[in-house]
Amino acid sequence: MTMMKQTMRWYGPSDPVSLLDIRQAGCSGIVTALHHIGTGEIWTKEEILKRRAEVEAAGMVWEVIESLPVHEEIKMHSGNYKKYIEHYKESLRNIGKCGLKVVTYNFMPILDWMRTDIAYAMPDGSKALRFEQSAFIAFDIFLLKRPNAEKDYTDTEIAKAKAHFNKMSDEEKKTLYHNTLLGLPGRDDKFSEEEIRADLKTYENIDAAKLKEHLFYFLKEVVPVAEESGLKMAIHPDDPPYPILGLPRVVSTEKDATEIINAVPSSANGLCFCTGSYGVRSDNDLPGMVNRLGDHIHFLHLRNTRRDEEGNFYEADHLDGDTDMFAVMKEIVLLMKRTGVEIPMRPDHGHQMLDDLKKKTNPGYSAIGRLRGLAELRGLELGVVRSL
Repeated sequence: MTMMKQTMRWYGPSDPVSLLDIRQAGCSGIVTALHHIGTGEIWTKEEILKRRAEVEAAGMVWEVIESLPVHEEIKMHSGNYKKYIEHYKESLRNIGKCGLKVVTYNFMPILDWMRTDIAYAMPDGSKALRFEQSAFIAFDIFLLKRPNAEKDYTDTEIAKAKAHFNKMSDEEKKTLYHNTLLGLPGRDDKFSEEEIRADLKTYENIDAAKLKEHLFYFLKEVVPVAEESGLKMAIHPDDPPYPILGLPRVVSTEKDATEIINAVPSSANGLCFCTGSYGVRSDNDLPGMVNRLGDHIHFLHLRNTRRDEEGNFYEADHLDGDTDMFAVMKEIVLLMKRTGVEIPMRPDHGHQMLDDLKKKTNPGYSAIGRLRGLAELRGLELGVVRSL
């Protein structure tokens, strides 16, 4: 019986969720990275093997990296981008020699995922991640004061954001600012106001077409090395899957994903299929995407979101959002049955709940919420498998 490989993300020794916590959840694998190594630096075999040994000592395997970050100069084609591409290739060679299989990465400019609320209160008392459009516009125009930000929004959107901003207390404004500029998960560094403004300015002349061109150049350079090293490259979609802060996004739709696959035809060039990120857009047909793009899906993030017509969304229960998780799971099971490949998956962005409400956790990555999500997905998969 071909089943998904059940994993969870782990942010290393400082993660409040331990390796044994994850093993007790029923996972056989860990998804992690060398978060202590700076972006653009080479991952050495010694550091990779050290992390692998930690995981194996806890009775699990490390086959999927999330993430091997792409340096900003590669995305912009500026400065030392050729040097950083060579560093990336060397890291891939070392990763392959250490027996890992999948390298997850993204091509989002400057920021990783973006939320305005990292403790959104659910009716049952648990806390979820949420993106509120009016709060985000208020941050962009009135807190960050990005030059010409008003041009990206309608008069109605700006008026609503202004009303939202005027009702906020100083503490609420501080919290909003913090939430939107959390930086990369797993790292302690945060963006300052001066840094984010300066970084945004560097992308003034880079639109979606230019960023996509830079992505394709990067892939043409690194995919052959990944293939030679026995690795699968898996690009994560944009989160949220549309432009923010004037920055282009190029991995948001099925069309984007197809263009990426076709840019460098190779078994090593593929996707991290995130049902949460793709699912925020109503024009993405997720079961159909799995059916049509399945041969190129090397890693699965399974989570659900609930959206509205204004562009707001929050992380719903894994089986209770706008994405029909049964239909998605059925396509995944059919895909694995056809190919014989057990695709690694992880439950993503669980709610903070029960005892975890009293603990410090990485936003979206508390233990119990992900355990609940994994249990639900595990049962759904088995039910689909048995029904076919």
